[in-house]
Amino acid sequence: MTTQNHPTAVPSADVLKSQAKRLRADLAAQGTALSHAATLEMVAHQWGARDWNTLSAQAAAPAQGWTPGDRVQGRYLGHRFTGVVKAARLSGSGMWSLTLRFDTAIDVVTSPLFSNMRRQINAVVDAQGVSPRKTSDGQPHLVLT
Repeated sequence: MTTQNHPTAVPSADVLKSQAKRLRADLAAQGTALSHAATLEMVAHQWGARDWNTLSAQAAAPAQGWTPGDRVQGRYLGHRFTGVVKAARLSGSGMWSLTLRFDTAIDVVTSPLFSNMRRQINAVVDAQGVSPRKTSDGQPHLVLT
């Protein structure tokens, strides 16, 4: 897995722009009128960036990424696995759509009455490699480590 860990992941540009809009509205309510560009610069400084362009570039760079061929490991439906990324796509919301091929098939059924072995899955994960979908006991379907 290819990783570039950042101590504090910068949210997407859409989230940052929303922060600037809220800041502008709050300041206007207090009698301070600023342009949207000025509030974008303020948000950039709050995130430790030199200016909006720098922060915007950081927001566009994924905190963690996967590419086809990467070796991965983790837990799927509670089962440990190793495998390879067959396909990876980053969405605008910062979520990753992955196709993983396990080295060894995993039984995705917990029933003692039957089995369903899977060698390949499609999943969506966040930048930390954790799926938003959860099992009935609250555990993420997929966790990449």
